[in-house]
Amino acid sequence: MLDIIKDSSLRIKTALVLFAVFSLVSLIDTLFLTWIFLGIIMLIGISEAMKLFSIEDNSAYQFASIAWILIYFYPQAFDLLAFIIIVYASILAYSKKIDKKIILVILYPLASFLFLFTLYSEFGMQVLWWILFIVASTDIGAYYIGRAFGKTKFCETSPKKTIEGVIGGIVFASLLGPLFALSELSYIGALIISLFVALSSIFGDLFESYLKREANVKDSGDILPGHGGVLDRTDGFLFAGVIMLVILRAVL
Repeated sequence: MLDIIKDSSLRIKTALVLFAVFSLVSLIDTLFLTWIFLGIIMLIGISEAMKLFSIEDNSAYQFASIAWILIYFYPQAFDLLAFIIIVYASILAYSKKIDKKIILVILYPLASFLFLFTLYSEFGMQVLWWILFIVASTDIGAYYIGRAFGKTKFCETSPKKTIEGVIGGIVFASLLGPLFALSELSYIGALIISLFVALSSIFGDLFESYLKREANVKDSGDILPGHGGVLDRTDGFLFAGVIMLVILRAVL
């Protein structure tokens, strides 16, 4: 019991620190600082992903660094992702000396961070608060509704998740999401977008759970006391950011 209380306290403290750092970045709100902030998180995520995929070839850092430098000057995630994949495939075909599994790191989590930065560069800091609120609301709703009413297992990958909890989390986030939505959107439009983003965050979390099970580890890392690794905290955002960018580009 004492261990549970201690762990919860640690989780809360870490969450408050993360929230304070993001709030500071949000308050200053410059392209360069946000790029640095997301870039640091991205590199730590790359390190954790390499361990999950059992990749020892440090070329992954080089591809990630090149992509991240380019995204600052050319914030178009689709274009840069295609470019990096072509460069990677060309080097692989020519030299045969780099690990073929590096493509996995390029697709996850590098691609998702490229999309997150593009999302910010096109729609501003408010959209990051919006996605933060949706993902957090989905997690909170799924946890508490699942504990109160959950009976049906969602899937084998994450046995603790229930269908009732997942549906509750998505509904909760969809109804509250419009509170942080962009002003150009109607309430109904913001609600629909929030619903799809919440749904994608569920599967982002599920995918990272799948990777951890495949690697036979509890957490992706240990850099965040009480939470695990960077990917443990950003998994929902890594799918949600892609979906939100695609939808917002389509409707605005």
